[in-house]
Amino acid sequence: MIELKKNEAKLKRAVELARKHKIIIPTFKQLKNPKLIPTKIKEKLKHIGLEDINHYNLFRITWKNDPVPNGGLFGNVNLMEVPTELTGVEARIIALLGKWFPTGSHKVGATFGCLVPRLVTGQFDPTQQKAVWPSTGNYCRGGAYVAALLGCDSIAVLPEEMSKERFEWLSSVAGEVIKTPGGESNVKEIFDKCWDLRQERKDVMVFNQFDEFGNYLWHYAITGEAALEVLRKAMSKKERFAGFIASSGSAGTISGCGDFLKETFPESKIAAAEALQCPTLLLNGFGGHRIEGIGDKHVPWIHNVRNTDMVIAVDDNDCLNLIRLCNEPSGKSFLKKQGLSESTINSLHLMGVSSAANLLAAIKFSKYFELTSKDLILTVFTDSMDLYKSRLKELRAQYGKYSELDALKDYNRSLLALNINHMQELNYYDRKRIHNLKYFTWIEQQGRDVDELNAQWYDYPDYWNNIQLKQNYIDNLIDQFNTKASFL
Repeated sequence: MIELKKNEAKLKRAVELARKHKIIIPTFKQLKNPKLIPTKIKEKLKHIGLEDINHYNLFRITWKNDPVPNGGLFGNVNLMEVPTELTGVEARIIALLGKWFPTGSHKVGATFGCLVPRLVTGQFDPTQQKAVWPSTGNYCRGGAYVAALLGCDSIAVLPEEMSKERFEWLSSVAGEVIKTPGGESNVKEIFDKCWDLRQERKDVMVFNQFDEFGNYLWHYAITGEAALEVLRKAMSKKERFAGFIASSGSAGTISGCGDFLKETFPESKIAAAEALQCPTLLLNGFGGHRIEGIGDKHVPWIHNVRNTDMVIAVDDNDCLNLIRLCNEPSGKSFLKKQGLSESTINSLHLMGVSSAANLLAAIKFSKYFELTSKDLILTVFTDSMDLYKSRLKELRAQYGKYSELDALKDYNRSLLALNINHMQELNYYDRKRIHNLKYFTWIEQQGRDVDELNAQWYDYPDYWNNIQLKQNYIDNLIDQFNTKASFL
Protein backbone atom coordinates (compact mmCIF):
# COMPACT_ATOMS: atom_id res chain seq x y z
CA MET A 1 0.00 0.00 0.00
CA ILE A 2 1.00 3.66 -0.20
CA GLU A 3 2.19 4.85 3.21
CA LEU A 4 1.25 8.51 3.82
CA LYS A 5 2.22 8.96 7.48
CA LYS A 6 4.04 12.25 8.07
CA ASN A 7 7.51 12.77 9.53
CA GLU A 8 7.38 16.43 10.53
CA ALA A 9 11.13 16.92 11.06
CA LYS A 10 12.07 15.58 7.63
CA LEU A 11 9.11 17.36 6.05
CA LYS A 12 10.33 20.67 7.40
CA ARG A 13 13.75 20.17 5.78
CA ALA A 14 12.13 19.16 2.48
CA VAL A 15 9.97 22.29 2.54
CA GLU A 16 12.97 24.51 3.24
CA LEU A 17 14.85 22.96 0.32
CA ALA A 18 11.87 23.48 -2.00
CA ARG A 19 11.60 27.12 -0.91
CA LYS A 20 15.33 27.64 -1.48
CA HIS A 21 15.14 26.27 -5.04
CA LYS A 22 11.71 27.81 -5.72
CA ILE A 23 10.18 24.41 -6.49
CA ILE A 24 6.46 24.00 -7.09
CA ILE A 25 5.04 20.46 -7.32
CA PRO A 26 2.08 19.78 -9.63
CA THR A 27 -0.92 17.84 -8.42
CA PHE A 28 -2.31 14.72 -10.04
CA LYS A 29 -5.29 16.81 -11.16
CA GLN A 30 -3.00 19.21 -13.02
CA LEU A 31 -1.12 16.39 -14.74
CA LYS A 32 -4.43 14.88 -15.84
CA ASN A 33 -5.76 18.23 -17.00
CA PRO A 34 -3.04 20.80 -17.79
CA LYS A 35 -5.75 23.46 -18.21
CA LEU A 36 -5.60 23.68 -14.40
CA ILE A 37 -1.91 24.69 -14.45
CA PRO A 38 -1.53 28.40 -13.49
CA THR A 39 -0.88 30.84 -16.33
CA LYS A 40 2.33 32.11 -14.70
CA ILE A 41 3.79 28.61 -14.86
CA LYS A 42 2.78 28.20 -18.50
CA GLU A 43 4.53 31.48 -19.30
CA LYS A 44 7.71 30.07 -17.75
CA LEU A 45 7.43 26.88 -19.80
CA LYS A 46 7.40 28.85 -23.06
CA HIS A 47 11.11 29.47 -22.49
CA ILE A 48 12.10 25.99 -21.25
CA GLY A 49 13.11 22.94 -23.31
CA LEU A 50 11.37 19.62 -22.82
CA GLU A 51 14.59 17.96 -21.64
CA ASP A 52 15.89 20.85 -19.52
CA ILE A 53 16.73 20.22 -15.87
CA ASN A 54 14.28 22.84 -14.67
CA HIS A 55 11.75 22.27 -11.92
CA TYR A 56 8.95 23.81 -14.00
CA ASN A 57 9.23 20.71 -16.19
CA LEU A 58 7.52 18.79 -13.39
CA PHE A 59 4.35 20.18 -14.97
CA ARG A 60 5.26 18.44 -18.23
CA ILE A 61 4.95 14.96 -16.72
CA THR A 62 1.76 14.51 -18.72
CA TRP A 63 0.58 12.83 -21.93
CA LYS A 64 -0.57 16.19 -23.25
CA ASN A 65 2.66 18.06 -24.00
CA ASP A 66 2.89 19.83 -27.33
CA PRO A 67 5.09 17.53 -29.49
CA VAL A 68 7.98 19.98 -29.78
CA PRO A 69 11.41 19.97 -28.08
CA ASN A 70 11.31 23.59 -26.89
CA GLY A 71 8.76 25.98 -25.46
CA GLY A 72 5.67 23.87 -26.01
CA LEU A 73 2.63 23.99 -23.79
CA PHE A 74 -0.27 21.53 -23.81
CA GLY A 75 -2.86 20.09 -26.17
CA ASN A 76 -4.42 16.72 -26.85
CA VAL A 77 -2.99 13.37 -25.80
CA ASN A 78 -0.05 12.43 -28.02
CA LEU A 79 -0.90 9.30 -30.01
CA MET A 80 -0.34 7.35 -33.21
CA GLU A 81 -2.88 5.25 -35.05
CA VAL A 82 -0.96 2.47 -36.77
CA PRO A 83 -2.37 1.86 -40.27
CA THR A 84 -3.63 -1.52 -41.41
CA GLU A 85 -1.05 -1.45 -44.24
CA LEU A 86 1.57 -2.00 -41.53
CA THR A 87 -0.33 -4.19 -39.07
CA GLY A 88 -2.05 -6.47 -41.56
CA VAL A 89 -5.23 -6.57 -39.45
CA GLU A 90 -8.53 -4.75 -39.77
CA ALA A 91 -8.80 -3.67 -36.14
CA ARG A 92 -7.75 -0.13 -35.33
CA ILE A 93 -4.62 0.00 -33.16
CA ILE A 94 -3.89 3.27 -31.37
CA ALA A 95 -0.76 3.87 -29.28
CA LEU A 96 -0.20 6.55 -26.66
CA LEU A 97 3.21 8.14 -27.30
CA GLY A 98 5.82 8.33 -24.54
CA LYS A 99 8.30 10.25 -26.71
CA TRP A 100 6.94 13.66 -25.69
CA PHE A 101 7.53 13.28 -21.97
CA PRO A 102 10.69 14.78 -20.46
CA THR A 103 13.42 12.11 -20.85
CA GLY A 104 11.54 10.76 -23.90
CA SER A 105 9.64 8.09 -21.98
CA HIS A 106 6.42 7.93 -19.96
CA LYS A 107 8.33 6.10 -17.21
CA VAL A 108 9.14 9.53 -15.79
CA GLY A 109 5.52 9.61 -14.61
CA ALA A 110 5.92 6.48 -12.54
CA THR A 111 8.94 7.97 -10.76
CA PHE A 112 6.94 11.11 -9.94
CA GLY A 113 4.23 8.89 -8.47
CA CYS A 114 6.78 7.08 -6.29
CA LEU A 115 8.93 9.99 -5.07
CA VAL A 116 6.46 12.84 -4.53
CA PRO A 117 4.23 11.11 -1.90
CA ARG A 118 7.37 10.27 0.11
CA LEU A 119 8.62 13.84 -0.23
CA VAL A 120 5.44 15.68 0.76
CA THR A 121 4.96 13.45 3.82
CA GLY A 122 8.57 13.82 4.99
CA GLN A 123 9.29 10.10 4.65
CA PHE A 124 12.10 10.98 2.24
CA ASP A 125 14.58 13.64 3.33
CA PRO A 126 16.23 15.22 0.25
CA THR A 127 18.84 16.93 2.43
CA GLN A 128 20.17 13.69 3.92
CA GLN A 129 19.07 10.83 1.66
CA LYS A 130 19.67 9.71 -1.90
CA ALA A 131 16.91 8.20 -4.03
CA VAL A 132 17.88 4.82 -5.50
CA TRP A 133 16.25 3.93 -8.83
CA PRO A 134 16.58 0.22 -9.78
CA SER A 135 15.60 -0.37 -13.38
CA THR A 136 16.28 -2.14 -16.65
CA GLY A 137 16.03 1.13 -18.53
CA ASN A 138 13.78 4.15 -18.60
CA TYR A 139 12.60 4.12 -15.00
CA CYS A 140 16.01 4.96 -13.58
CA ARG A 141 16.37 7.71 -16.20
CA GLY A 142 13.03 9.14 -15.16
CA GLY A 143 13.90 8.81 -11.48
CA ALA A 144 17.21 10.61 -11.84
CA TYR A 145 15.45 13.36 -13.79
CA VAL A 146 12.57 13.88 -11.37
CA ALA A 147 14.97 13.78 -8.43
CA ALA A 148 17.11 16.48 -10.06
CA LEU A 149 14.03 18.65 -10.63
CA LEU A 150 13.07 18.27 -6.97
CA GLY A 151 16.56 19.05 -5.68
CA CYS A 152 17.30 15.46 -4.65
CA ASP A 153 20.41 13.34 -5.17
CA SER A 154 19.97 9.97 -6.85
CA ILE A 155 21.61 6.63 -7.63
CA ALA A 156 20.71 4.76 -10.81
CA VAL A 157 21.02 0.95 -10.79
CA LEU A 158 20.70 -0.91 -14.11
CA PRO A 159 22.19 -3.86 -16.03
CA GLU A 160 25.50 -3.33 -17.78
CA GLU A 161 24.17 -4.58 -21.13
CA MET A 162 21.59 -1.81 -21.56
CA SER A 163 21.92 0.61 -24.48
CA LYS A 164 24.79 3.07 -24.57
CA GLU A 165 22.37 6.03 -24.80
CA ARG A 166 20.99 5.24 -21.35
CA PHE A 167 24.39 5.30 -19.65
CA GLU A 168 25.55 8.43 -21.45
CA TRP A 169 22.48 10.35 -20.35
CA LEU A 170 22.53 9.04 -16.78
CA SER A 171 26.17 9.99 -16.28
CA SER A 172 25.21 13.65 -16.63
CA VAL A 173 22.09 13.58 -14.43
CA ALA A 174 22.34 10.92 -11.73
CA GLY A 175 24.81 11.41 -8.90
CA GLU A 176 25.90 7.78 -9.16
CA VAL A 177 25.37 5.06 -11.77
CA ILE A 178 25.79 1.43 -10.72
CA LYS A 179 26.00 -1.32 -13.35
CA THR A 180 24.78 -4.79 -12.40
CA PRO A 181 25.56 -8.06 -14.23
CA GLY A 182 23.57 -9.15 -17.25
CA GLY A 183 20.89 -7.59 -19.41
CA GLU A 184 17.17 -6.99 -19.68
CA SER A 185 15.96 -10.10 -17.84
CA ASN A 186 18.47 -9.89 -14.96
CA VAL A 187 16.12 -8.15 -12.54
CA LYS A 188 17.12 -10.12 -9.45
CA GLU A 189 20.68 -8.82 -9.75
CA ILE A 190 19.28 -5.30 -9.51
CA PHE A 191 17.28 -6.21 -6.42
CA ASP A 192 20.37 -7.78 -4.84
CA LYS A 193 22.37 -4.59 -5.37
CA CYS A 194 19.60 -2.60 -3.69
CA TRP A 195 19.83 -4.85 -0.63
CA ASP A 196 23.58 -4.25 -0.57
CA LEU A 197 23.01 -0.50 -0.66
CA ARG A 198 20.48 -0.67 2.19
CA GLN A 199 22.92 -2.62 4.35
CA GLU A 200 26.03 -0.62 3.47
CA ARG A 201 24.62 2.91 3.56
CA LYS A 202 22.25 4.80 5.80
CA ASP A 203 21.68 7.63 3.33
CA VAL A 204 19.58 5.78 0.73
CA MET A 205 15.92 5.09 0.06
CA VAL A 206 15.09 2.58 -2.66
CA PHE A 207 12.19 3.36 -4.98
CA ASN A 208 11.57 -0.03 -6.57
CA GLN A 209 9.12 0.39 -9.45
CA PHE A 210 8.11 -3.27 -9.21
CA ASP A 211 6.65 -2.90 -5.71
CA GLU A 212 5.97 0.85 -5.37
CA PHE A 213 2.23 1.50 -5.61
CA GLY A 214 2.93 5.10 -6.54
CA ASN A 215 3.80 3.63 -9.95
CA TYR A 216 0.41 1.89 -10.16
CA LEU A 217 -1.46 4.97 -8.91
CA TRP A 218 0.16 7.40 -11.35
CA HIS A 219 -0.81 5.20 -14.28
CA TYR A 220 -4.30 4.61 -12.91
CA ALA A 221 -4.91 8.33 -12.49
CA ILE A 222 -2.93 9.89 -15.35
CA THR A 223 -2.43 7.26 -18.06
CA GLY A 224 -5.90 5.84 -17.48
CA GLU A 225 -7.54 9.24 -17.89
CA ALA A 226 -5.48 9.97 -21.03
CA ALA A 227 -6.41 6.60 -22.53
CA LEU A 228 -10.11 7.13 -21.82
CA GLU A 229 -9.97 10.57 -23.44
CA VAL A 230 -8.40 9.05 -26.57
CA LEU A 231 -11.07 6.37 -26.78
CA ARG A 232 -13.94 8.81 -26.37
CA LYS A 233 -12.62 10.95 -29.21
CA ALA A 234 -11.60 8.09 -31.52
CA MET A 235 -14.51 5.66 -31.28
CA SER A 236 -17.75 6.01 -33.14
CA LYS A 237 -20.99 4.68 -31.68
CA LYS A 238 -20.68 1.59 -33.88
CA GLU A 239 -17.18 0.73 -32.66
CA ARG A 240 -16.14 -1.06 -29.50
CA PHE A 241 -13.04 -1.00 -27.33
CA ALA A 242 -11.61 -4.52 -27.46
CA GLY A 243 -8.63 -4.32 -25.13
CA PHE A 244 -5.56 -2.69 -23.65
CA ILE A 245 -2.22 -4.31 -24.50
CA ALA A 246 1.04 -3.56 -22.67
CA SER A 247 4.28 -5.31 -21.80
CA SER A 248 4.25 -6.67 -18.28
CA GLY A 249 7.30 -4.60 -17.31
CA SER A 250 6.96 -3.20 -13.82
CA ALA A 251 3.15 -3.59 -14.23
CA GLY A 252 2.44 0.08 -13.51
CA THR A 253 1.08 0.76 -16.99
CA ILE A 254 -0.76 -2.49 -17.65
CA SER A 255 -2.23 -2.75 -14.18
CA GLY A 256 -2.95 0.89 -13.38
CA CYS A 257 -4.22 2.00 -16.79
CA GLY A 258 -5.81 -1.38 -17.48
CA ASP A 259 -7.78 -1.33 -14.24
CA PHE A 260 -8.99 2.20 -14.98
CA LEU A 261 -10.17 1.33 -18.49
CA LYS A 262 -11.95 -1.83 -17.44
CA GLU A 263 -14.07 0.15 -15.00
CA THR A 264 -15.56 2.01 -17.98
CA PHE A 265 -15.40 -0.88 -20.46
CA PRO A 266 -16.00 -4.04 -18.39
CA GLU A 267 -16.24 -6.23 -21.51
CA SER A 268 -12.77 -5.18 -22.69
CA LYS A 269 -9.68 -7.26 -22.00
CA ILE A 270 -6.26 -6.57 -20.49
CA ALA A 271 -3.43 -8.43 -22.20
CA ALA A 272 0.14 -8.68 -20.92
CA ALA A 273 2.94 -8.94 -23.46
CA GLU A 274 6.27 -10.53 -22.63
CA ALA A 275 9.30 -11.91 -24.45
CA LEU A 276 8.97 -15.40 -25.91
CA GLN A 277 12.61 -15.95 -24.92
CA CYS A 278 11.64 -15.42 -21.26
CA PRO A 279 8.01 -16.62 -20.89
CA THR A 280 7.57 -15.98 -17.17
CA LEU A 281 3.80 -15.40 -17.12
CA LEU A 282 3.07 -17.85 -19.91
CA LEU A 283 5.16 -20.83 -18.81
CA ASN A 284 6.71 -19.94 -15.43
CA GLY A 285 9.80 -19.69 -17.62
CA PHE A 286 13.14 -17.93 -17.71
CA GLY A 287 15.80 -16.84 -20.17
CA GLY A 288 17.39 -13.78 -21.73
CA HIS A 289 16.00 -11.46 -24.41
CA ARG A 290 16.57 -8.16 -26.19
CA ILE A 291 13.36 -6.20 -25.58
CA GLU A 292 14.83 -3.48 -23.40
CA GLY A 293 12.78 -2.05 -20.56
CA ILE A 294 10.23 -4.77 -19.80
CA GLY A 295 12.00 -6.82 -17.08
CA ASP A 296 11.33 -10.52 -16.49
CA LYS A 297 11.73 -13.66 -14.35
CA HIS A 298 9.29 -12.44 -11.75
CA VAL A 299 5.76 -11.08 -11.33
CA PRO A 300 5.71 -7.47 -10.07
CA TRP A 301 4.16 -6.94 -6.65
CA ILE A 302 1.94 -4.18 -8.07
CA HIS A 303 0.49 -6.30 -10.89
CA ASN A 304 -3.24 -6.82 -10.37
CA VAL A 305 -3.10 -10.28 -11.92
CA ARG A 306 -6.69 -11.09 -11.03
CA ASN A 307 -7.80 -8.42 -13.54
CA THR A 308 -5.53 -9.62 -16.37
CA ASP A 309 -7.20 -11.60 -19.16
CA MET A 310 -4.44 -12.78 -21.47
CA VAL A 311 -0.70 -13.33 -21.84
CA ILE A 312 0.94 -12.85 -25.24
CA ALA A 313 4.55 -13.86 -25.87
CA VAL A 314 6.43 -11.90 -28.55
CA ASP A 315 9.63 -13.03 -30.25
CA ASP A 316 12.40 -10.49 -29.69
CA ASN A 317 13.67 -11.23 -33.22
CA ASP A 318 10.40 -9.86 -34.59
CA CYS A 319 10.84 -6.70 -32.51
CA LEU A 320 14.33 -6.06 -33.85
CA ASN A 321 13.22 -6.87 -37.40
CA LEU A 322 10.39 -4.37 -37.02
CA ILE A 323 12.57 -1.50 -35.82
CA ARG A 324 14.95 -2.09 -38.75
CA LEU A 325 12.03 -2.16 -41.20
CA CYS A 326 10.65 1.10 -39.80
CA ASN A 327 13.93 3.02 -39.48
CA GLU A 328 16.37 1.91 -42.17
CA PRO A 329 16.16 3.85 -45.49
CA SER A 330 15.46 0.69 -47.52
CA GLY A 331 12.75 -0.28 -45.06
CA LYS A 332 11.03 3.08 -45.35
CA SER A 333 11.21 2.88 -49.13
CA PHE A 334 9.59 -0.55 -49.04
CA LEU A 335 6.82 0.61 -46.71
CA LYS A 336 6.00 3.50 -49.02
CA LYS A 337 5.37 0.94 -51.79
CA GLN A 338 2.97 -0.88 -49.46
CA GLY A 339 0.79 2.19 -49.26
CA LEU A 340 1.97 3.85 -46.05
CA SER A 341 1.76 7.63 -46.19
CA GLU A 342 4.84 9.80 -45.96
CA SER A 343 3.66 11.25 -42.65
CA THR A 344 3.18 7.80 -41.14
CA ILE A 345 6.59 6.60 -42.31
CA ASN A 346 8.20 9.71 -40.84
CA SER A 347 6.48 9.00 -37.51
CA LEU A 348 7.58 5.38 -37.10
CA HIS A 349 10.72 6.43 -35.21
CA LEU A 350 8.34 7.21 -32.32
CA MET A 351 8.19 3.44 -31.68
CA GLY A 352 11.11 2.03 -29.67
CA VAL A 353 11.96 -1.63 -29.09
CA SER A 354 9.49 -2.35 -26.28
CA SER A 355 6.91 -0.30 -28.20
CA ALA A 356 7.41 -2.67 -31.14
CA ALA A 357 6.71 -5.56 -28.75
CA ASN A 358 3.45 -3.91 -27.70
CA LEU A 359 2.43 -3.42 -31.33
CA LEU A 360 3.18 -7.03 -32.24
CA ALA A 361 1.21 -8.23 -29.21
CA ALA A 362 -1.72 -6.04 -30.28
CA ILE A 363 -1.64 -7.60 -33.76
CA LYS A 364 -1.64 -11.11 -32.27
CA PHE A 365 -4.50 -10.09 -29.95
CA SER A 366 -6.50 -8.93 -32.97
CA LYS A 367 -5.87 -12.17 -34.84
CA TYR A 368 -6.73 -14.34 -31.84
CA PHE A 369 -10.14 -12.72 -31.33
CA GLU A 370 -10.75 -12.26 -35.08
CA LEU A 371 -11.35 -8.55 -34.62
CA THR A 372 -12.76 -6.38 -37.40
CA SER A 373 -12.71 -2.75 -38.42
CA LYS A 374 -15.36 -2.14 -35.76
CA ASP A 375 -12.86 -2.98 -33.01
CA LEU A 376 -10.29 -0.68 -31.42
CA ILE A 377 -7.17 -1.76 -29.50
CA LEU A 378 -5.16 0.56 -27.30
CA THR A 379 -1.48 0.20 -26.46
CA VAL A 380 1.50 2.31 -25.40
CA PHE A 381 4.70 3.29 -27.18
CA THR A 382 6.83 3.73 -24.08
CA ASP A 383 9.72 5.49 -25.83
CA SER A 384 11.17 6.18 -29.29
CA MET A 385 14.15 5.13 -31.36
CA ASP A 386 16.09 8.09 -29.92
CA LEU A 387 17.16 5.68 -27.18
CA TYR A 388 18.17 2.83 -29.50
CA LYS A 389 20.24 4.35 -32.29
CA SER A 390 23.25 2.37 -31.11
CA ARG A 391 21.20 -0.82 -31.43
CA LEU A 392 20.60 -0.10 -35.12
CA LYS A 393 24.34 0.33 -35.61
CA GLU A 394 24.96 -2.97 -33.83
CA LEU A 395 22.43 -4.75 -36.05
CA ARG A 396 24.08 -3.32 -39.17
CA ALA A 397 27.45 -4.52 -37.95
CA GLN A 398 26.05 -7.97 -37.21
CA TYR A 399 23.89 -8.52 -40.29
CA GLY A 400 25.20 -6.03 -42.84
CA LYS A 401 23.51 -3.18 -44.67
CA TYR A 402 19.71 -3.38 -44.66
CA SER A 403 18.33 -3.97 -48.14
CA GLU A 404 14.87 -3.87 -49.70
CA LEU A 405 14.95 -7.67 -49.80
CA ASP A 406 15.50 -7.64 -46.04
CA ALA A 407 12.51 -5.33 -45.73
CA LEU A 408 10.38 -7.69 -47.80
CA LYS A 409 11.34 -10.61 -45.55
CA ASP A 410 10.77 -8.71 -42.29
CA TYR A 411 7.45 -7.23 -43.41
CA ASN A 412 6.11 -10.68 -44.20
CA ARG A 413 7.64 -12.86 -41.47
CA SER A 414 7.51 -10.40 -38.53
CA LEU A 415 4.19 -8.70 -39.32
CA LEU A 416 1.90 -10.38 -41.85
CA ALA A 417 2.85 -13.91 -40.82
CA LEU A 418 2.31 -13.37 -37.10
CA ASN A 419 0.18 -16.18 -35.72
CA ILE A 420 -1.64 -16.93 -32.49
CA ASN A 421 1.01 -19.25 -31.06
CA HIS A 422 2.36 -18.62 -27.55
CA MET A 423 -0.79 -16.95 -26.22
CA GLN A 424 -3.11 -17.87 -23.38
CA GLU A 425 -6.52 -16.68 -22.28
CA LEU A 426 -6.48 -16.74 -18.50
CA ASN A 427 -9.18 -18.42 -16.44
CA TYR A 428 -9.47 -18.06 -12.66
CA TYR A 429 -6.80 -20.64 -11.87
CA ASP A 430 -4.46 -19.45 -14.62
CA ARG A 431 -4.52 -16.04 -12.99
CA LYS A 432 -4.00 -17.54 -9.56
CA ARG A 433 -1.01 -19.53 -10.84
CA ILE A 434 0.62 -16.30 -12.02
CA HIS A 435 -0.30 -14.45 -8.83
CA ASN A 436 1.25 -17.23 -6.73
CA LEU A 437 4.58 -16.67 -8.49
CA LYS A 438 4.83 -13.42 -6.52
CA TYR A 439 5.54 -15.49 -3.41
CA PHE A 440 9.00 -16.58 -4.50
CA THR A 441 10.24 -13.08 -5.37
CA TRP A 442 8.44 -10.91 -2.86
CA ILE A 443 7.95 -13.06 0.24
CA GLU A 444 11.02 -15.31 0.13
CA GLN A 445 13.52 -12.84 -1.37
CA GLN A 446 12.23 -9.34 -0.63
CA GLY A 447 10.60 -9.78 2.77
CA ARG A 448 7.06 -8.71 1.95
CA ASP A 449 4.08 -9.84 4.05
CA VAL A 450 2.30 -13.01 2.94
CA ASP A 451 -0.93 -11.66 4.42
CA GLU A 452 -0.76 -8.75 2.00
CA LEU A 453 -0.10 -11.15 -0.86
CA ASN A 454 -3.29 -12.97 0.06
CA ALA A 455 -5.14 -9.67 0.43
CA GLN A 456 -4.27 -8.75 -3.15
CA TRP A 457 -6.14 -11.85 -4.28
CA TYR A 458 -8.88 -12.49 -1.75
CA ASP A 459 -9.72 -8.87 -0.88
CA TYR A 460 -10.21 -8.11 -4.58
CA PRO A 461 -11.22 -5.48 -5.63
CA ASP A 462 -11.15 -3.61 -2.30
CA TYR A 463 -7.37 -3.91 -1.94
CA TRP A 464 -6.85 -2.18 -5.29
CA ASN A 465 -9.68 0.33 -4.83
CA ASN A 466 -8.06 1.57 -1.62
CA ILE A 467 -4.90 2.43 -3.57
CA GLN A 468 -6.86 4.20 -6.31
CA LEU A 469 -8.59 6.42 -3.75
CA LYS A 470 -5.29 7.85 -2.49
CA GLN A 471 -4.86 10.38 -5.32
CA ASN A 472 -7.07 13.12 -3.84
CA TYR A 473 -5.39 12.83 -0.45
CA ILE A 474 -1.95 13.03 -2.09
CA ASP A 475 -3.08 16.14 -4.00
CA ASN A 476 -4.06 17.74 -0.68
CA LEU A 477 -0.62 16.92 0.71
CA ILE A 478 1.02 18.47 -2.37
CA ASP A 479 -1.06 21.63 -1.96
CA GLN A 480 -0.05 21.86 1.70
CA PHE A 481 3.60 21.35 0.80
CA ASN A 482 3.47 24.05 -1.88
CA THR A 483 1.80 26.47 0.52
CA LYS A 484 4.51 25.94 3.13
CA ALA A 485 7.28 26.23 0.53
CA SER A 486 5.70 29.21 -1.20
CA PHE A 487 8.18 31.78 -2.44
CA LEU A 488 5.63 33.92 -4.29
